[in-house]
Amino acid sequence: MSVRYGARQPEQQRNRELEATQSGEIWSQAITAIYETDPEIIAAVLPPPLEPPSEPLVRATITIVDMPGLPTFGAGYYAVRARHEGTEGEYPLFMPMTTEQATVGGRETYGEPKKIANVFVERDGDHVRGVVERLGFTVIEIAGRIAEDLPLPGERTKTDFYFKFLMNPDGKGFDNDPALVYCYKKERARVLQRIEGRITLGESPVDPVADIVVREVREVTFAERTTFQTGEIHSRVPSDWLLPYVHQRYDDLSVLGGK
Repeated sequence: MSVRYGARQPEQQRNRELEATQSGEIWSQAITAIYETDPEIIAAVLPPPLEPPSEPLVRATITIVDMPGLPTFGAGYYAVRARHEGTEGEYPLFMPMTTEQATVGGRETYGEPKKIANVFVERDGDHVRGVVERLGFTVIEIAGRIAEDLPLPGERTKTDFYFKFLMNPDGKGFDNDPALVYCYKKERARVLQRIEGRITLGESPVDPVADIVVREVREVTFAERTTFQTGEIHSRVPSDWLLPYVHQRYDDLSVLGGK
């Protein structure tokens, strides 16, 4: 008799979500808006040792992802530009996913701030629309019309900053000092188009992206792209530095009328 909860042999001990992100074969249809906000807003959301960037930019991306070995799923990405020890990158505040499999692997492996949500992309001719809905609120909407094809950029690598941690079982702080994770995302596009469009940030008490106000939209694009992702622990961060920012990761449902 085979007991499926029993121990697995080494060749069976696979992290399929991690393998998929490192395969270079993840193709997605992505609507992205990059906009400028206020420098003091970005400074307010960055935990130390992250520092404000050279430009106060925000990236919002809504995608449909075709990941080998997993069902097609919707994925969102909302991040502010940040800097650490001279390295420019992005600090994601909100990464909504439609499936448990896409959520759990990224949270536990990299420390990604992933949450379950309804995320979808629609296209009707030249009109495109991407939406993130969560807990009854429309949080992000990017919509517009395809205006023109753009030259394909070369392969590029961007850096994301994550904090990987677990809460202490006694309810007081972390069980260890959090890890600052550098995540390297190598991206290549086969389609890139400019959108004449807009980004709308909806009010939500649990996902307050609306506080990161839109001052000027720099670009809105539609792309078909593939991503190859790797990560490493850069260093440990004193717990006291990160504790004031833990609410970025977890929902305070009391704001919905609970206790």
